Amino acid sequence: MTLEVGVLGYRFMGKAHANAMARLPMFFPDAPEIERRVLIGRDESALSDAAERLGFDSIATDWRDVVDDVDAFYNLGPNHVHCEPSVAALEAGTPVFCEKPLAPTLEEADVMAETAREAGDDVPAGCAFNYRFVPAIRYAKGLLEAGDLGEIRHVRGRYLQDWLVDPDAPWSWRNDEEMAGSGALGDLGAHTVDLLRFLVGDDDLAGDIERVSGHLQTFVDERPVEDGSETRPVTVDDAYTAQLEFANGAMGALEGSRYATGHKNDHTIEIHGSKGSLRFSLERLNELEVLREGDRGYETVLVTDADDPYLDHWWPPGHVLGWEHTFVHENYEFLGAVARGESFAPSFADGLAAQRVLDAIERSDDGGEWVALE
Repeated sequence: MTLEVGVLGYRFMGKAHANAMARLPMFFPDAPEIERRVLIGRDESALSDAAERLGFDSIATDWRDVVDDVDAFYNLGPNHVHCEPSVAALEAGTPVFCEKPLAPTLEEADVMAETAREAGDDVPAGCAFNYRFVPAIRYAKGLLEAGDLGEIRHVRGRYLQDWLVDPDAPWSWRNDEEMAGSGALGDLGAHTVDLLRFLVGDDDLAGDIERVSGHLQTFVDERPVEDGSETRPVTVDDAYTAQLEFANGAMGALEGSRYATGHKNDHTIEIHGSKGSLRFSLERLNELEVLREGDRGYETVLVTDADDPYLDHWWPPGHVLGWEHTFVHENYEFLGAVARGESFAPSFADGLAAQRVLDAIERSDDGGEWVALE
């Protein structure tokens, strides 16, 4: 059976996922056959151009005409349009893949996760945390699950970018609380929180995040629109920091910024245990730095061997992968789950769990005190 896919959104994430779908039959022959059937957006002229470039058969300007007429619905639009189309698709029995953060607010994320639960495991609902599908991250998870690091004591995550350093950089929907929900916290922090939950969230590792202390900061209060005719207020955070306490007593420290001069897409994870440590940087995504018990320093492991996760589908050892390959792996897993009628992780429940942490960090900043998670 060929899966017919509808995609809402054709810019950054639309391109990333369309590229991944095009690569699947070349490198993952066991992936289900798919048809990029319909691309959804508001601007019909731009949409037609995008559909031709990205390989879609048709276009639609209203998601309502699509969600019950495809085999999988991808919601890659801005955060404020995540909830309604995704809920409608799930209520129609259509599997949904939604960009992160799951929603701009915890309340909407809760509605989405509950709708996914009611739809059942045979209607997969996935949240787009693509960094779970980096081979080096999968390798790190294997080390953690095998107990190589011992008892987890410190967890650190930072995600630094600099695309807003210039105060004259134009305003976009990502600077608006109504559309985005939050700034660096939701845009970058969602990835970090999910990755830490994925790596050390099991009960025999660090367990759940139990309480947080957060600090949010906005550096530029208004920005010019694209044509320079006016300015609009910035109503979200530009940077955040947070402290975490995990169930096993491990300490966590998070940081995210879109004002970190010199950092383009620096997502770094460090985990320290009683027997060893590991470090990962997205800017060197084929490498994992590992320190095992008895070592005097870190070993840099190039995670490109054929027996490493997903690597048997690609190139000979040492021929590195890039950021775009994470989307191929993600689509392979999600569309496979759709074809089999099985659940997919990261799920809407995972998206909601991350959203709870983000919400607690915001509430901590508002109240100036530690906040416990339910």
